[in-house]
Amino acid sequence: MITLPIRDMQGAEVGSYELDPADFASHINKQLLHDVVVMYEANRRQGTVRTKSRGEVRGSTRKLYRQKGTGRARAGMRQTPVRRGGGHTFAKRPKDWSYRLPKKAIRSATRQALLSKFLDEEVTLLQDVSIEEAKTRHVAAMIAALGLSETSCLLAIPAEDPLLWRAARNIANLWVSPVAELNAFKLLHQKQLVLTTDSLDLLRQGPPTAATPAESEEEAA
Repeated sequence: MITLPIRDMQGAEVGSYELDPADFASHINKQLLHDVVVMYEANRRQGTVRTKSRGEVRGSTRKLYRQKGTGRARAGMRQTPVRRGGGHTFAKRPKDWSYRLPKKAIRSATRQALLSKFLDEEVTLLQDVSIEEAKTRHVAAMIAALGLSETSCLLAIPAEDPLLWRAARNIANLWVSPVAELNAFKLLHQKQLVLTTDSLDLLRQGPPTAATPAESEEEAA
């Protein structure tokens, strides 16, 4: 069993919470975590790069000078890849880098990433998170009271909260995510995980729905 102290938004300890690590996963498969994180990173790639081939460079196709008798190396048109301003020999084209691992593997990786946070003592448990206005100073004060100002944090809340999200979006090293959108990439990218007791109760009930690659990209942006 693991016993976690419950803190309020001012950092004071107000209780304790006991949980069984087996509620999340029976073991940690590092290779699976690596494969899933690589998948999310690949899905974040835009793949919109494009360069011109020699056939797409604008200009005359006239031979620059005659083949023999000039004392210089042979030269064709100026679009040749060996000349400055010419086209690329192997021109880059837009490419879709995204792919998808099996859903069961992604969900298992999310649970294992959660387990790793608890085993590494990188979890801070809050009684509740509530603010009355969308002001960054309220969230920044809470993070400072918890002693997490100098590290990256992931704040997992029970459901979407536009007020809290707007207040936290200007803090560079803080991500906010509903429990249903947690995935292995978010959990492992941020050093510390901040949970509310309601969020932890939801996580113990069952695996969160794996976020799509698009959702992961929006969160990271």
